[in-house]
Amino acid sequence: MDIQKIISDLVSKLTDNKELIAKFTADPLAAVKDLLGIDLNPSQLAEVVKGVTSRIDDLSGDAAKEAGGLLDKVKGLFGGK
Repeated sequence: MDIQKIISDLVSKLTDNKELIAKFTADPLAAVKDLLGIDLNPSQLAEVVKGVTSRIDDLSGDAAKEAGGLLDKVKGLFGGK
């Protein structure tokens, strides 16, 4: 599975779409499944979320602000601190 392609696809869909960014921020697992139509294992999901968040930070300051705390939420899904 090409994680970088998944990240690129998600970034394209999220860029300048505050509604999708909000959905991704609220529930990354469901957003990835809905937007891409695939299931990812926890390590793949964490990698995708990290990559998407990083690219959003690079592309759009406003989008990055709205996505703030996203990695903390994802870490919570997997028992991270």
